[in-house]
Amino acid sequence: MFPPAKFDSIRCYDSRDLARVFAALAADESFQRILGQLYGDKAMPAASLAEQLAKCQTTLDFQRTFIYPLVRNIISQHTDGTTFDASALPDKSVAYTFISNHRDIVLDPALLSLLMLDAGFTRTPQIAIGDNLLAAPWIEHVVRLNRAFIVRRSLNMRETLQASQLMSEYMHFTLLQTGDPIWIAQREGRAKDSNDRTQPAVLRMLAMGGEGTPAQSLAEMNIVPLALSYEYDPCDYLKAREFQLKRDNPDYCKTREEDVLNMQTGIFGYKGRVRFVAAPCIGGDILQLADLPKNDFFRAVAERIDTDIHRRYHLFPGNYVAADLLAETPRFANRYTPAEKATFEAYVQQQLQRIQMAEPDWAFLRERLLTMYANPVHNHLAAHA
Repeated sequence: MFPPAKFDSIRCYDSRDLARVFAALAADESFQRILGQLYGDKAMPAASLAEQLAKCQTTLDFQRTFIYPLVRNIISQHTDGTTFDASALPDKSVAYTFISNHRDIVLDPALLSLLMLDAGFTRTPQIAIGDNLLAAPWIEHVVRLNRAFIVRRSLNMRETLQASQLMSEYMHFTLLQTGDPIWIAQREGRAKDSNDRTQPAVLRMLAMGGEGTPAQSLAEMNIVPLALSYEYDPCDYLKAREFQLKRDNPDYCKTREEDVLNMQTGIFGYKGRVRFVAAPCIGGDILQLADLPKNDFFRAVAERIDTDIHRRYHLFPGNYVAADLLAETPRFANRYTPAEKATFEAYVQQQLQRIQMAEPDWAFLRERLLTMYANPVHNHLAAHA
């Protein structure tokens, strides 16, 4: 079932769009240069590119032909292995809404899509992605071919309300009418200090487009809290730099060029081990909160999602080292070896040296970087307390 025309400005592409979009990509020199950078000597000539695109009859064909080989190569070259524990979801045919913490602009949903197919899910998720990342026409084409729908940002209050209503209606249509799962981050943007908290405003938006009470609307979305853990965040030094820039200039905003640099660094930087863990679907639990006042209801659902995510973090030795270095105590010394501590301290120093700015505050930057790795420890312990 095709989405109604009112969703055309935000929806992911479907079979109706393929010929037009493939023709645009095949003629886009920027897209061809990017393929050359990604695939090196193995990049296909323009004529072969057009031929391969023409063979794709669905967006899943496009993913299998172009996206998943690239993602598998990224896993092989830039991680020490990626896993997805979906044991809490025995029925792989259900259209779930995965609400997850967020580390990487591009890879979080890209890795999940591939891992879901490997885990036996029948469909890949549609992905919510902010329009601030669409720095070139070919990027918008590729992400919408890769089953992304667009979150409109930088709008005034009235436009934001209208955009939220439209997006929520689209998500409910997607889940209930097309049967596609959805991935959305728990907040707008990434939690740059890794203190992952679900924004109640995200849940309010999700509830806008459904039927019945807010509890009924959210319950029908089959919400699954999803925890993701990166051993190393290749963008950590960029996030630390941004913390200082915002501290020194409260009006600082990233440029589109900086967004692109974050995308490139996240994709091609070293990530160590990457772990995804799904919690059980919380639809029934949401209905049990239905009698709460509206504001309390959304806060309670957000707290439930946070607890499920924090409990399922995979904590690595570096997380515990960072927590001890910040607190200047050996509290977690039994969680890492002296060699693991030395490795992580060397990593932190290496990342600090990559920061380029006019007046770096090294003590502040180090504290920010360590905090990114320590916060998952504190949240994990609090969730199990």
